[in-house]
Amino acid sequence: MSPPPNPSQPPARASQPNLAKRGDKRVVTDKREAILDAALELFVERGFFGTAVPEIADRAGVGAGTIYRYFESKEALVNAIYREQKTHWGKLVLADFPVAAPTREQFRLLWMRMAQWATENPKAFIFMELHHHQRYLDDQSRALEERMLGLFTAVVVSAQARRELKAGPPQLLMGIVMGAFVGVIRSCVEIDQSLDSADWKLAEQMLWEALRA
Repeated sequence: MSPPPNPSQPPARASQPNLAKRGDKRVVTDKREAILDAALELFVERGFFGTAVPEIADRAGVGAGTIYRYFESKEALVNAIYREQKTHWGKLVLADFPVAAPTREQFRLLWMRMAQWATENPKAFIFMELHHHQRYLDDQSRALEERMLGLFTAVVVSAQARRELKAGPPQLLMGIVMGAFVGVIRSCVEIDQSLDSADWKLAEQMLWEALRA
């Protein structure tokens, strides 16, 4: 199996807002980051159509006109967030992917890394679920999604060729995995219960037993 290519590089963005002194005050200079963070929170809380640009500006601490200096529309803003978070997700999950390892090891690694990302980035995870395949995603966002899908499809096809996964359409197997993953998280949210590493490992083991050849 050939190694999956790295996902595209994310938009340049500092991990923390850049600060500059103005007299005795420190002011946020990375307004783009503040806008992205505020928009992500509001899109999760109220949805894309339930969020107005002035509300994003208010939470980001900028003027409404400032948003349009960085993003030409609310659609452009949501696509920027989608691509950034999707790329971040891909870079974590696929980093140093063990292409020569048995499928059992690959599956465990992918599952636990997905769990790590969702646990460390709960708002981003919810955002990705809410905006997946929405009609306002542009060609660039859809192309990124297709590239990610292609990487995982290649892993599944290779595993099936080695008879380590059940036969069937790769999209079906991937759908089962993602459906189970989202279902685990939703069930815990409904009862306000967090998952620890042992819970994730148990869920992974149960799913693997259903998928292995």
